Amino acid sequence: MLKSRKELDAELDGTARAWLDGALAEAAHDATARAQADGGAGTTPYASPPWELRYAAAGRHCGPAHADSVRSLLLIEARAPLPSVTRLYEQGTAAERRAVLLTLDRLGLGDRALPLVEDALRTNDTRLVAAAVGPYAAAHLDPHAWRHAVLKCLFTGVPVDAVARLGERARGDAELARMLRDFAAERTAAGRDVPADLRTALALALTTPAAPTEES
Repeated sequence: MLKSRKELDAELDGTARAWLDGALAEAAHDATARAQADGGAGTTPYASPPWELRYAAAGRHCGPAHADSVRSLLLIEARAPLPSVTRLYEQGTAAERRAVLLTLDRLGLGDRALPLVEDALRTNDTRLVAAAVGPYAAAHLDPHAWRHAVLKCLFTGVPVDAVARLGERARGDAELARMLRDFAAERTAAGRDVPADLRTALALALTTPAAPTEES
């Protein structure tokens, strides 16, 4: 779970807090400079502002346990444009990519960052898959891609609890129910156990959505 700045300040030592103060100041400066220069449209694909170097160094200065939260705060403070977000994802380690995915829903990028989610869902890295099926995916993946994301979780062993808005999007989804049944049949035919999470998702997909009520 991502931690707030207040929570980080309570847990980091003085040296780490000072580093974080400087990193966030650089991120805020970049956001202001972009806004003044071009209305916040973003940077070129080749320009790397100083805070992006801080992003990569977050684990070393603040500890691996806090790296996701620190990186998320940097992205938010910088109001990171798509070129920065894409660069940090494409050039980053798995941990750096995960932080990007965890923060996408807070960056106001619309559906333009979907290629990053789609890339993560093509991997078998459970850390990336779990991060990719968060609120951003729930808001922007089309039904076909979202169903395959649910199956990807089942295939890789990521708990379906990681899928944001699962109950809302799966409920009454007949096509998802069909895909889940097919997946279960394949597992059974191969002599493999059917994940309990599959039954959870299937139960939701077979649930009839509540009929809308008229307001009096």
